[in-house]
Amino acid sequence: MSTVYSHSRLASFENCPRQFFYRYVEKVPVDTESIEAFLGKRVHEVLERLNRFVERGMVPSLGKVIERFRTLWTEQFQPERVRIVRGEVSQDSYRELGERCLTNHYRRNYPFDEGESLGIEQHVTFPLDADGRYRMRGIVDRIVRARDGAVEIHDYKTGRWVPTQSDLDQDRQLALYQIGVEQSYGATSVRLVWHYLQRDQVRISTRTAEQLVALREATMQLIDRIEAESDFDPRPSTLCSWCEFRDLCPAADAAPRARDLPPRNADLAAAPAAIPPEPAVVAQTTRKPVPHFPRSEPKASGEPQNFPRSEPKASGEITRPGQLRLL
Repeated sequence: MSTVYSHSRLASFENCPRQFFYRYVEKVPVDTESIEAFLGKRVHEVLERLNRFVERGMVPSLGKVIERFRTLWTEQFQPERVRIVRGEVSQDSYRELGERCLTNHYRRNYPFDEGESLGIEQHVTFPLDADGRYRMRGIVDRIVRARDGAVEIHDYKTGRWVPTQSDLDQDRQLALYQIGVEQSYGATSVRLVWHYLQRDQVRISTRTAEQLVALREATMQLIDRIEAESDFDPRPSTLCSWCEFRDLCPAADAAPRARDLPPRNADLAAAPAAIPPEPAVVAQTTRKPVPHFPRSEPKASGEPQNFPRSEPKASGEITRPGQLRLL
């Protein structure tokens, strides 16, 4: 078959075949996105920049990381194309949530000396079968060589919900990436790592060879179902309020609207006390001390925005910020 599948493509069909039809079969053009998607993209952009600077032996200050996020948010936010489904939550609340995600990540991982980056926003394409009929692709947020030699697949999440360890042990997305990473890097020991930035939690899971074989089979069966589908019946749910094709879908009125659901202002506040229990293995459970770097005032329009940097040091030494223009 000519189609190369992705986890998001598979998930779209599982969540709602009609959404899959509009998005991947009819390819209905869309010029809007949800505020949650917009926030996630801006956070990922800043983390990519941060990781690339660290890869070069340079550690920006937290103040500069937040400054870059604010700049990207202001430059790219367009009210007419960014949909805020939860009308009771302001744009500023979402921006502040993004800042909290980045602050949590920075403080947990400073000085960013755990492991070597093998890939940042790394594209992977790989077959599921020996004949190459079933092909997958994806983008891995970060691939890391840990100090013990294992290869880690890192994924950044900006949502509030943290799945249980049992759910993560059955997660498909990163396990599929593992198949591609093993083929590309010859890795024999792989860990799957999720960063739940809003809740400041990290989760880890692994897969056996037998589990990956079963995953290949299950994924190929799902692809066969999709290829054979002709009706693409809608599956109304609370997710319909966030669907970009709601105005086209004949079943949209049957789904509850966001305004009918309980308020979720708490989603944008500090994480509540009811947090799922920690799994048996949690990465970096204690935060490393972060030195205080005064936050510089935003520069006037037209002046370059800079990330401070650290000059590369000998192995084991902690880098200290200097100045470097952010490209």
